[in-house]
Amino acid sequence: MRKVTVAATQFHCGASPEGNLEQAERLIREAAEKGANLILLQELFETEYFCKDQDATLFRYARPLQNNPVIERFRVLAKELGVVLPISYFEQAGNAHFNSLVVIDSDGQVLKNYRKSHIPDGPGYQEKFYFTPGDTGFQVWETAVGKIGCAICWDQWFPEAARSMVMQGAEILLYPTAIGTEPPPAPEIDSSGAWRRVMQGHAAANVVPIVASNRVGREIGSSCELTFYGKSFITDETGEIAASSGNEDGAVILATFDLDAIRTSRHGWGLFRDRRPDLYARITTHG
Repeated sequence: MRKVTVAATQFHCGASPEGNLEQAERLIREAAEKGANLILLQELFETEYFCKDQDATLFRYARPLQNNPVIERFRVLAKELGVVLPISYFEQAGNAHFNSLVVIDSDGQVLKNYRKSHIPDGPGYQEKFYFTPGDTGFQVWETAVGKIGCAICWDQWFPEAARSMVMQGAEILLYPTAIGTEPPPAPEIDSSGAWRRVMQGHAAANVVPIVASNRVGREIGSSCELTFYGKSFITDETGEIAASSGNEDGAVILATFDLDAIRTSRHGWGLFRDRRPDLYARITTHG
């Protein structure tokens, strides 16, 4: 029996990076006090979601992985609390910039880096202006709580990403996110239901729990404003919602899973036994 308690947090990001970091730390401490040993923060939580606008001055928020003060701050915190922390950050690598994530293990060791693979571009979500498509491929991390797979926001809509991570041995999938309203001229839709259901499908199709952490609240840019809807959630390995939040600021939700029991269930379902990779060549092309 290998029990793990996972937590997802969500909060409103304001104009003060230091204030956002303090809020993130408070929520991590709250989750750890409640028993969580794997805690997920939202995407790019240090700042407001700057991709609302195309503004080259905002590249100032990017930092290299090495000697990154935010990663160092949460490395110290992970070691103090004995928890595993996936940390989303804006990475500078030479003249390139990536939407990236590192996993910090419970002993404070900074593990390998992941760079977001799928980069969206549309009204209010102009990420292609800021981020080079990731070059790391999908990653799995061996941690104190088990093997975890992490991908970032838009990645969560692609079943290939989830399957790739589980094929590498991921036992839990985690998705830090920034998603909300669609500003004009995009259609006025509420994507929150589809956002949840697509990941619930990944959970059931791969027989793994999923953790999704989203930011919440209104953010105003120069060209538009967005209201991030929160609704962070955790599923069990069947895709059923095990814990969820609404649109509250400062939410912490938790769920506990037995990874050994889930592994037995995954084997029993036969989904990986009955795969037919010889028939899947079409999905490696664009047509």
